[in-house]
Amino acid sequence: MVEKTARILVIEDEPTIIEFLRTGLTYEGYTVLIASEGREGLLRAQRNEADLIILDLMLPDIDGNKVCRKLRLEGNKIPIIMLTAKTDIHDKVTGLDNGADDYITKPFSFEELIARIRALLRRTGHVSETILLEAADIILNTESMEVTKSGNPVHLTPKEFSLLELFMRHPKRVFTRETLLNRIFGYDFIGDTNTVDVHISHLRDKIRDKPPKLIRTVYGSGYALHCEQGK
Repeated sequence: MVEKTARILVIEDEPTIIEFLRTGLTYEGYTVLIASEGREGLLRAQRNEADLIILDLMLPDIDGNKVCRKLRLEGNKIPIIMLTAKTDIHDKVTGLDNGADDYITKPFSFEELIARIRALLRRTGHVSETILLEAADIILNTESMEVTKSGNPVHLTPKEFSLLELFMRHPKRVFTRETLLNRIFGYDFIGDTNTVDVHISHLRDKIRDKPPKLIRTVYGSGYALHCEQGK
């Protein structure tokens, strides 16, 4: 979990992705800084305003590779996650050669991105990661991606695991269907919120979630996890 508020600088020019990241990262407790151009982002990084950078490769002035390379030549060791629509292996290698710590392609799942952010922040001491999450008789291991209920293994799909992890990290927090759709399936997912209901139903079946349920429907709002029986 976040020990002190980590500052994440998002250098990105697409408004949809900017708002997607601003909302999701703020929800996770991070301080989010935005730069819509490479030069602005470079200046803010040089001023040590952030603890981690999410850097788009294609920017309107100078591209992300040049921003990354300049920071590394200056001796700046801030963790950098390169964000790009390019999937060619050559582009990935180029980004890593220029000093990026990680590389994620658009479209992306927010849960995948947040896992990579946590991993990088652990290296710099900004996050002390909780490996085991517990709720009632359910234990979720974030490292091995294993789930047990009353000591017995529960086999979940990656989406079901991500949903359960999100709920267990934020007990009692109400997640709307739209938020879950964006967080688990990605900001560009083509479909409706019924997809969330279907996955929640499958997850409940697999963890044998019987009344009073752990994952509860908040009518008119969404879903929330409650560990206390009858509350």
